[in-house]
Amino acid sequence: MTRSHTPGIAAMAAVVVASNILVQFLFGQWLTWGAFTYPIAFLVTDVMNRVYGTAAARKVVLAGFLAGVICSLIGTQIMLQGDGFTYPAVTLRIALGSGLAFLTAQLLDVAVFSALRTGKWWRAPLASTLAGSSVDTAIFFTIAFSGALVWLEPGNDVAWAAEVLPLLGSGPMAPLWVSLAAADWLVKLSLALAALVPFRIIVRKLTAKTT
Repeated sequence: MTRSHTPGIAAMAAVVVASNILVQFLFGQWLTWGAFTYPIAFLVTDVMNRVYGTAAARKVVLAGFLAGVICSLIGTQIMLQGDGFTYPAVTLRIALGSGLAFLTAQLLDVAVFSALRTGKWWRAPLASTLAGSSVDTAIFFTIAFSGALVWLEPGNDVAWAAEVLPLLGSGPMAPLWVSLAAADWLVKLSLALAALVPFRIIVRKLTAKTT
């Protein structure tokens, strides 16, 4: 690790910590505030990949993963109360889903970006973020809430997530957790497009400093 990688590592750790905190606060019916901060992780990874290369991007991903593990460990020790029950802020299924989703999605982002590095400037960050975001959402919500994986944590009642409702309030009938995943995915896709502007600006500034 070089000193030039430190800001990227610090930024990734900050995004992960902030997202783990903000995920506790609801935004509307389908989202939490963490849904709007977490996608910044893909921007950080892509900037590091473009400016410093694949190895640097992977170091940043590892730093984010370690930050997430620490947050999960702390979260399992924080007890919340609601509806007459006491429960941990982070359950085993959420910790497993979060960690596996982050690591898989970010490493996929790095791989896709590297494969498309020589194309038009916007193609690599857009394609890698779209791929990584989709995989991240699929892995996390399936592990955290799917009834098919109840054996991962039998003592954690996630029956509420299986309630069948119209998708996003107006679509076909689907389990609630599918609506939560769909809303999260749509936010990530929107932010993937919006992130192209700061990506271009940050890369230009960092590239100017390193030349």
